[in-house]
Amino acid sequence: MASTPQQALKMLVEATNTHDLNVAEFISEEAVYYFSDEIVYGHENLKKYFDKTWAHICDEDYHVHHITWISNSDTVAVCIYKFQWEGKIDGILKERQGRGTNVFEKDGQGWKVVHEHLSALD
Repeated sequence: MASTPQQALKMLVEATNTHDLNVAEFISEEAVYYFSDEIVYGHENLKKYFDKTWAHICDEDYHVHHITWISNSDTVAVCIYKFQWEGKIDGILKERQGRGTNVFEKDGQGWKVVHEHLSALD
C-alpha cells in the first residue's frame, strides 16, 4: 500500500495502465468517480466501468502531469492535474486530454482514492 498520497497517485496511474486494476488496493469501497459520461459508485461498478473502457479503447496509455497538491494533511490529501490518454478505437489511434481532481484518504491500509473527477477538454 501507498505510504503517501503522492505514491498512491503514482501507483494508481501505473495500475491503470496494466488494464487489470485491482480497485480494492487503490480505491475506497465508498469511492465516487465523476467521469465525463457517468457517475460511478463503489468497487463493483468501477471495475465494470474500467473493463468497458479498456474493451473500447485498445492499448490505452494514460498519463497525469502538472500535478498540484492543493491540500495535504495526515489523513486527507487533494490534488489537481492534467491527464492525457491515447489508444486505438476501432483500429484508429485517438488521443484525449483533460483535467482531474483526486481526493485521497488514509485508512489502516494506507492511502486510497475516495473521489475522482475527470473533465475532458474538447
